[in-house]
Amino acid sequence: MKKDKALVVFSGGQDSTTCLFWAKKEFKEVEAVTFNYGQRHVAELDCAKEITEDLQVPHHILDMSLLNQLAPSALTRDEAITQEEGQLPSTFVPGRNLLFLSFAGVLAKQIGAKHIITGVCETDFSGYPDCRDIFVKSLNVSLNLSMDEQFVIHTPLMWIDKAQTWEMADELNALEYIRERTLTCYNGVKGNGCGECPACELRQKGLNEYMKSKKGGGE
Repeated sequence: MKKDKALVVFSGGQDSTTCLFWAKKEFKEVEAVTFNYGQRHVAELDCAKEITEDLQVPHHILDMSLLNQLAPSALTRDEAITQEEGQLPSTFVPGRNLLFLSFAGVLAKQIGAKHIITGVCETDFSGYPDCRDIFVKSLNVSLNLSMDEQFVIHTPLMWIDKAQTWEMADELNALEYIRERTLTCYNGVKGNGCGECPACELRQKGLNEYMKSKKGGGE
């Protein structure tokens, strides 16, 4: 039996789009929220809008441009993507998921959604502290206490890698859709991307692994 209503934190990328398809399967009503935080490519916002319109999912875009002023990074500035040994990559935006999930909670209360879905995971997370399960669980408690609600934050990708994320998309009959229509690339190239940035390399590596395992399983 499907649960009532969910809000998906949605960027238009592989992970959040997989979560959107998952949510549509699991919940009676689904809405999505995208944050404009000054990301390098407006194409991300356009992609999120196109996908939600195509899937007929009510879509909210919230202005979070203040985040770019407080915590600039390679995701919001036209600068090289780097990662020094023992350090977080230059794509890390401090406080991003803290703010995104907090504002998603406020919006969820307004639209009557008790379930919040995000595509964070610990398996392929580049060391981002705000993608950890312990952080999400802690924030879930804080959100509930702050608004006297019983929200449940779902993280369907938390313990799976990119190959398993492609497998989930395939099981949801959405593999080709996600492959062609999502935007994961740090250089703003839709679909298979530029093929050179860390996001594209991780995405393609996962796809290759999944397709190889799928082919092997069918022999």
